[in-house]
Amino acid sequence: MEAVLEKNRKAAGMWSSGGRAYDEVSHGVSEGIRHCVMRLNPKQGERIVDIATGTGFTARHIANSGASVTGVDIADGLLEAARQLSQEEGLSIEWQLGDAEKLPFGDASFDGAASTFGIMFATNQDAAISELARVVRPGGRVAIAAWLPDSTAVALRKVVAPFVSAAPTSPPPSPFNWGDRSWLKNALGAHFELGHEEGELTHRLSDAYHAWRVYEGGFGPIRATSQALDADQRAELKAAFEDWVGQFNTDLGIAMTYQYLITIGVRK
Repeated sequence: MEAVLEKNRKAAGMWSSGGRAYDEVSHGVSEGIRHCVMRLNPKQGERIVDIATGTGFTARHIANSGASVTGVDIADGLLEAARQLSQEEGLSIEWQLGDAEKLPFGDASFDGAASTFGIMFATNQDAAISELARVVRPGGRVAIAAWLPDSTAVALRKVVAPFVSAAPTSPPPSPFNWGDRSWLKNALGAHFELGHEEGELTHRLSDAYHAWRVYEGGFGPIRATSQALDADQRAELKAAFEDWVGQFNTDLGIAMTYQYLITIGVRK
């Protein structure tokens, strides 16, 4: 069985391109990650899967609770970084290449599942939801962190959009659906009893150039867009990004605020 569906291999390469540098992006939004894990409330001995784990920031945080954690992602470059980081922290975590739309696990394999700003990017949302429900046992929990549809993350995407070389003829559903309570009720309500809590996190950086280096260096969608441009176009993207980031300037540096939704579901 192919670990990553063929249609998602281009996206896998995009996310992989950030490598270990992606962990700095995760660290920047760690307030939201810690919020999500706290509401999941993993316990000693439970088996938890972190879907779209990236460099494993969420999985490492869960592992510190004493739960047994498996991190799965389509991006082998991020998983390699996750392995290194977990070893450096002395954590025992299973890392597995796999697709959120076709998870490599048996039915009811886990007591809980988490996904922080990850599963929301699945191109087939129905398949990702079916898989999420399939691998979590009845009575188990899921915890999802996703950007709100009117959040800073959406505004940032609009800054980058004019520089994307070719938009797909049939674009996938919006990842920001996962921050919409009504959509979540319709999409997940048949499988889970749902509860929600909004939050706002702050990504602090020294200045706009520092922000550019972090996002262009480690965040796959921006890195891939930048690397596909010629030198002049890349300079234009950098200028547009830094100009936009300037709105978050304080006396001490950049404080980018992001608005998100935590969804907790109990498997029916």
